[in-house]
Amino acid sequence: MAAREVYWHLPGFCYFRLLNQVIINMMKDYPDRFKEGYKIGSVYGTFPGAIWNGGRVSFGLTSKRDMENILKIYNSRGIPVRFTWTNSLLEEKHLWDTYCNLIMRLADNGLNQVLVNTPVLEDYIRREYPRYPLISSTTKRITDLESLQAELSRDYYLVVLDYDLNHDEQVLDAIAPQAHRVEILVNEVCYPGCAMRAEHYRQQSQLQLEYDINTGFPCPNQTRQRSFAECMERPAFITNEQIGSYIDRGFCNFKIAGRGMPQDYVKESYLYFLVKDEHRAFIRGKIDGLLAQFKAVQQGIEHKKNI
Repeated sequence: MAAREVYWHLPGFCYFRLLNQVIINMMKDYPDRFKEGYKIGSVYGTFPGAIWNGGRVSFGLTSKRDMENILKIYNSRGIPVRFTWTNSLLEEKHLWDTYCNLIMRLADNGLNQVLVNTPVLEDYIRREYPRYPLISSTTKRITDLESLQAELSRDYYLVVLDYDLNHDEQVLDAIAPQAHRVEILVNEVCYPGCAMRAEHYRQQSQLQLEYDINTGFPCPNQTRQRSFAECMERPAFITNEQIGSYIDRGFCNFKIAGRGMPQDYVKESYLYFLVKDEHRAFIRGKIDGLLAQFKAVQQGIEHKKNI
């Protein structure tokens, strides 16, 4: 594993930006405490309120200045920001959205990336923003080998594997020649073969388009409290002990799920996958201490505003 660089793609470039900044800085300041050859390949997500966003709903609004500052946080370190433009209900009329096009213009530097789902938006981005590498999203639910190979035959920068195929040895062997173009989701919280997953993506897309913050989804997966420890019990989970066999096959892109999850879930995922076992307590302490400092500073600023 040490001889090959391995790229990890982190969630919530906006929502988890403080946690992401901390872990990125920790990897620079304490390289010996992190696993050898591991690098941050991208941070994915959306600026709140972007109707092109899919997978998980994100409401709100980000100012132009804040967008520029957040992009700079990552891009100044050579880390791409990857937009989750995977809303499955987009039509041509949505292509002219001024907010989403502003985001694309601000980030159009040849480094940042886009996850895509629908042909209408993909064609638009290829035409209007050709410098963006396009990545085929797991939200497409490609679960058979023939369709997956067809997807890999197209000119995507990467194709994100459906987590139902994480441990399918026949599929993994068949796509091994293109393993460097495959991204594997290591810690998905959903159950394998979930019959409602595609419908859940569609519903999330509708909520994003309609700014509907009140409608829930009857997900059977919500019967248990979500935690990283619970996620590790799922059949699709890939353990640290198993990662090596994927790397040996040539797979070098791994995605950590976390959008819509508590920050502790994301933090524990980072500690598990990125940090050497014997140094997790040290890095956890550093992360918790820095996040507490940030929180205290923010509370002080808010207090002054309210005086």
